[in-house]
Amino acid sequence: MAKWMIIVWLLIVSIAPICPVWSRTALIAPTDLSGRWQGSINIPGSALEVKLSFTSNEAGTISIPAQGAKDLPLEKVLVDGKKATFAIRGVPGNPVFSGTFSDNGESIAGDFTQGGGTIPFELKRSPDAKAASADSLDGLDQFLDKARQDWQVPGLAVAIIKGEEIVYAKGFGFRDVDAKLPVTENTLFPIGSATKAFTTFVMGQLVDDGKLDFDKPVINYLPEFRLYDTVLTERITPRDLVTHRSGLPRHDLLWYGNTPRSREDMVRRLAYLPNNKDLRGAWQYNNLMFLTAGVLEERLTGESWEENIRARILAPLGMKRTTLRNTDSEKDSDYALGYRLNDETDKVERMDFRDITTMGPAGSICSSVTEMSEWVKLNLSDGAVGGKRLIKESTLKDLHAPQMSMGEGSPENPQIIPVGYAMGWFVDVFGGNRRLHHGGNIDGFSAMVAFLPREDVGVVVLTNMNGTGLPETVARHVFDRMTGAKPTDWNALALARRSVALKQAKEAKSKLTDTRKPGTHPSHPITEYAGQYEHAGYGIIEVAVEESSGDASLNFTFNGIATPLEHWHYDVFSGKRNEEDRTFEGFKIQFESGLDGEIDSLRAQMESAEEPFEFKRLGDANLRDIKFLEKLTGDFSIETQPVKFSIAGNVLTATLPGQPVYELEPARHNTFRIKELPGFSIQFLAGENGGFDAAKFVQPNGVFTAKRVPAK
Repeated sequence: MAKWMIIVWLLIVSIAPICPVWSRTALIAPTDLSGRWQGSINIPGSALEVKLSFTSNEAGTISIPAQGAKDLPLEKVLVDGKKATFAIRGVPGNPVFSGTFSDNGESIAGDFTQGGGTIPFELKRSPDAKAASADSLDGLDQFLDKARQDWQVPGLAVAIIKGEEIVYAKGFGFRDVDAKLPVTENTLFPIGSATKAFTTFVMGQLVDDGKLDFDKPVINYLPEFRLYDTVLTERITPRDLVTHRSGLPRHDLLWYGNTPRSREDMVRRLAYLPNNKDLRGAWQYNNLMFLTAGVLEERLTGESWEENIRARILAPLGMKRTTLRNTDSEKDSDYALGYRLNDETDKVERMDFRDITTMGPAGSICSSVTEMSEWVKLNLSDGAVGGKRLIKESTLKDLHAPQMSMGEGSPENPQIIPVGYAMGWFVDVFGGNRRLHHGGNIDGFSAMVAFLPREDVGVVVLTNMNGTGLPETVARHVFDRMTGAKPTDWNALALARRSVALKQAKEAKSKLTDTRKPGTHPSHPITEYAGQYEHAGYGIIEVAVEESSGDASLNFTFNGIATPLEHWHYDVFSGKRNEEDRTFEGFKIQFESGLDGEIDSLRAQMESAEEPFEFKRLGDANLRDIKFLEKLTGDFSIETQPVKFSIAGNVLTATLPGQPVYELEPARHNTFRIKELPGFSIQFLAGENGGFDAAKFVQPNGVFTAKRVPAK
């Protein structure tokens, strides 16, 4: 603001005073200042653009775009017949506008004075944005409802923003199909990954507060933070976390499911997930990095991510019904249920909410198109709302600036040119206009939030259909209307591509069995595959045996999602359809044997951009029970060579003269592997009295039996 005052002051004091000239037209009915006005202070040789907004004849704000002044408060607002005066609060030189309304009340002309200098000004009432957009929006209702039906989407809500006004907000279809409850402009929907920009906005505020530097290493703020690559750990910055350039692929199966983990635990597990690219070497979408950004915010503020978003964004914007946990929307009286298309019947069916609270910073917000419009207005502005600044203009520009290239666009859409990914926003050129946007897709819902800064236009599209292309299609259609661009039938184009994609997917699925090796069998009895298998990053896959009509089959559970298995070929099993949760349908698991012939691990394709991950089989539960381990301790001997079994912490150890203490890893059937010696194991043998009187050492060079030494 100081810079603005200096510039305006110099412009005025360098000009000789000009006496005010008032209109002498006879007074008519009292005139109203309420509304928006646009005009200029007519400095000789140039015109300084000004924009004013009055909520009444007593209060208003002024913006001067060329000098970075936004929503400066006006005071001493007085309307007397056809005359109006108002001053800019807090600016030296007592800047005052004094003018006269035209006969129709649609313009004001007069003098702007400051520090003894006088310059003429003129203002014209800006047309109501909603009225001005009426022609552009003619027929939109019919288009939206038809498009909704074309895409088999149960419910749709759309809001369009022009400047500081919502010029359109409406719902179509049903938020609850069975109950026939309609969607309104106030219906709550999950917005999915459109949440990401909220997380980065708080990061920007912390930069403004001096608590964060986008370009210093994350470990400066989270000393315990570790990635698989130690060099990458030392280099990665907060900016890298939120621009999908960390070097890690998605690794989404770490968090996706029904088993809640803490945010801190998720971040800890990153140390076991390999990167497949160098830092900043490629654009790879990654939700876990946004989770880490949320944890970083929590550390710097001492408040939860939810508390930060509510206090720093939602409360100032008046977004009172917006929830920060997707399942919390069910507590509201107007919320949408989620749906999906059955890929076999092509029918719409319910899809349950999946609680993704832990991943909140990456995608758990629920809101309505009405409340989300306030968020779009903030991003269309310079970071201030109602005269209160939420973020520095320069910081907001940084958040909106492309940070990482994403490659070339599609030749099918020459009107859209990708630019890159900003911090929580995709950036492209749409019909010659810079566009910022982000979609959102979580179980049962799809969303799009987008805006054109130069055109001062934004759109929010929320639906209750899983993975539908309708939100992006609607956004493109709306922008064509609002910018006056030559219309493209985006809906027909998208539907045609969808039809081709669905056909290809069905054909590909029908050929899956072509990769199957016929006439093969598992190498072990089915019961031998049951057990728990662990990866340090992904956690535990549990394989169990189910008996039905005398037949045994396998199923596996990961992150709380249970999936039946069918034998595919050799020691490979494939996930069958679970109608309640289809996540792992077709998912392949390969079991592997150790040198002893026992199943000791499995491999699973947890991340498509990586090789299958190995999950090591956990030992039988009793071999991890301290009370059971105590039964194995004591002195044994192999002929004349003593062996001592002890417990160190919760681990059974073996000590032989002249050798290091060996840690024993639980396996199966009272057998332990010697951790430091692959191919070596020890099996404890039970005696007639129920105790363990002997231990069999299995080694590459032979099998040796140690007998317990009787207590003296």
